[in-house]
Amino acid sequence: MPETPLSPAVPVSDADLLARTVTAVRAAGSALRERFGDVVPHRTREELMRALAANDDTALDILRPRLTDLRPDAGWVEDELDGGALPAGEWWVVDPAEGNVNHLHALPEWAVTATLVRENQPVLTAVHLPLTGETYTALAGAGAHVDGRPLHVSRTADLGLGIVATSQARPDEDEKVVQRVGSSITAMLFDALVVRTSVPASLHLLNVAAGRIDAFWQFAGARADLLPGALLVTEAGGRISDAEGRPWTPRSESFLAAAPGIHAGAVATLSR
Repeated sequence: MPETPLSPAVPVSDADLLARTVTAVRAAGSALRERFGDVVPHRTREELMRALAANDDTALDILRPRLTDLRPDAGWVEDELDGGALPAGEWWVVDPAEGNVNHLHALPEWAVTATLVRENQPVLTAVHLPLTGETYTALAGAGAHVDGRPLHVSRTADLGLGIVATSQARPDEDEKVVQRVGSSITAMLFDALVVRTSVPASLHLLNVAAGRIDAFWQFAGARADLLPGALLVTEAGGRISDAEGRPWTPRSESFLAAAPGIHAGAVATLSR
């Protein structure tokens, strides 16, 4: 049942906004879980796109009215492939079915994410995993949590002992980016203990925040993929940059999130 809209005359804390955002992503996740099970067949790209859109619409029908009630003046971003900076003000950056292709193939790696961005800085995020029931949250300046338990990045200080991960930036990626992804994986295979490659990015990033994975990198990328995890990792004590070690922004052409002890080593490997 939808929550009562917040009165614009009553100040609302970001913590309260986060709690209500969690309620919204959990409701959307429940709807997607009801659609999960058998592999959804598709013979053409058009059939695939229709199936993806049906999942997105199922979640958006729940997320859009609830999040709009929370912040009626905030802009809305729902194209998970969009990148770059946002205009001034507040924006909801939403991926209604993060890992949608996995969902259609009856694979468990998918989630629902919603992030409130203020003046191009993520201030709160909620990532819900419907199959496990877990909800990962972060609030700027107040830490990162999973179901109320604090998250902390790993203390690994040697890249050679680290588990690292990357994911495909987007379908139909530029050839130079694809080649850079391939060469970076090869470099990490020499320097890291284990290299994981899969989608979606958000699930790798929550694992970095939880200390299960020591670093995640990606070339190009999209706001909806990276903003939730960027806030989670930062609030869990990790370091965020581009692959060359420079400050990351949504305009950056690469992204790196790592435990502080191996961040420099990961930059060195990715810069070769």
